[in-house]
Amino acid sequence: MPPKTLHRRHLAARAAAPTYPEVGATASAALPAGYSRLRRRVHLGRGPAVLERAGAYVLGWGAQLGSGFAVYPTAEPAAPGATVLLRLALPGLRLPRLVIPCRVVWTVEAPDRIGFAYGTLPGHPERGEESFTVSMDADGEVWFEVAAFSRLASWYARLGRPVALTLQHLAIERYLRAVARAVDAP
Repeated sequence: MPPKTLHRRHLAARAAAPTYPEVGATASAALPAGYSRLRRRVHLGRGPAVLERAGAYVLGWGAQLGSGFAVYPTAEPAAPGATVLLRLALPGLRLPRLVIPCRVVWTVEAPDRIGFAYGTLPGHPERGEESFTVSMDADGEVWFEVAAFSRLASWYARLGRPVALTLQHLAIERYLRAVARAVDAP
């Protein structure tokens, strides 16, 4: 996508409101009813150093970048109110790239929890929210969790419902693997 077009789409996304009313709901343990909901996590290791390393990676969009997404604009850590375009090339196709507008709706940087969530904006194939958090339990074990609630929104996602749902689950598994790999790397 030409840089000017990408810039225009980013400006439009920044001016848009989220496409769902439960903004910030992934910050609580109970996800809202009426959506497909999922929660997946992976064990990363033990101790504050693992928490800090994984948390920095997650706040730097590492889960997305490590899963094959491009993030526009680049080099900005997740911050409340930040609007990004996630871009993904579909397998076997050079064009078009799927452009997915999202807004960071909350972040957390606590001694035992680091992460953020983003919500969907107009043009996203789904309506809902996804969170990416690294946490350390009372025993010092560190976990990375992805929680999401969503409904299919775009005509092409609804038309290809089984494929769209499979792609969402695959993306979440890739997020989990990307963060686990990054923490294991020296």
